[in-house]
Amino acid sequence: MSLALLEAKKAYEEGEVPVGAIIVRHGEVLASAHNKKESKHDVSSHAEIEALREAGKILGKTDFSDCEIYVTLEPCLMCAGALKAARIKAIHYAAKDKEEGAIEGKYRLFDDNREPHHPLLYQGEREKEAEALLRAFFKERR
Repeated sequence: MSLALLEAKKAYEEGEVPVGAIIVRHGEVLASAHNKKESKHDVSSHAEIEALREAGKILGKTDFSDCEIYVTLEPCLMCAGALKAARIKAIHYAAKDKEEGAIEGKYRLFDDNREPHHPLLYQGEREKEAEALLRAFFKERR
């Protein structure tokens, strides 16, 4: 999560919503990314999507069933859907997102027991740091 927080800080410095993500396979970091929505003028350029794109190029595949993602904010519906499609093994997220979160927040994508794939879910590691970074970012912009 420390590396994901470093990515979130890069996003902050670039004027992007400070969210960072790291994809790990067998203890090795495959990809690190942060939000680039504003700089790329692309609504899909969230940290999780950027990390999946980078890791997919490295692995040469779209099946991430032996990978885990560490992200500083609970994934939104788009990102959670992409992680589900990628069959990610585990999702570790720091801060909850009550408004747009798709794990514990608004959508609860992984609560549907009809789905065959359910990643392991972990919340709270370095939560206060991730929340503080988000609060500082939005305070500057209001």
